[in-house]
Amino acid sequence: MSTNSLSDALAIRAMASAFDAQRGKLPVPGDPHRLPGNIVVAQQISELGKLITELGDEVLFRTIKKEAGSRTTPAVSGFSAAVRYAGEAATALGEVAQQLTFLEQTEHLHEQPDARDAREAAGLVIDDRLETADTALREAADSLHAASTTVSPPSSRLRAALTRTTTPVYGAAPAAPAPPTPTAPAAQPVRGR
Repeated sequence: MSTNSLSDALAIRAMASAFDAQRGKLPVPGDPHRLPGNIVVAQQISELGKLITELGDEVLFRTIKKEAGSRTTPAVSGFSAAVRYAGEAATALGEVAQQLTFLEQTEHLHEQPDARDAREAAGLVIDDRLETADTALREAADSLHAASTTVSPPSSRLRAALTRTTTPVYGAAPAAPAPPTPTAPAAQPVRGR
């Protein structure tokens, strides 16, 4: 493993951890009484924007190095793949912010039936988009973790350790003796009287 491979793998793993951390900050969907705040969602969109910029910088840096003769194609591919997922998460959070704004603007109409239906629909959209953002952030992190393994495969010792069982293996129990097989009674000569 070269130093470039190791530094690429470390950079990819660090970025994967950043996406895992961002995913951990997402509001939990499903509770209509605890909608995320606009400020929280806006901060997350901003943080995702920074992560997308970092991904772009990593791709650019390694692409320039590649043109100079270095072989970094797997790292470029790994960072590039994560951009798509990060974009999906940012788009989903943008829709959450839009729906939250709608709820704020229609707060005074919550007693009107049409407005109530539209507000309930907005809540469903928020939940759906939060789930979409969660999935996209997980996929970004997973793709980066996979890319780090491609760039710098685990050592043979680590691979061996990962394939070992964690289930204790005890000495083989002696085989139970086979039950006797019934044999046909031997033909006995018939004696006449």
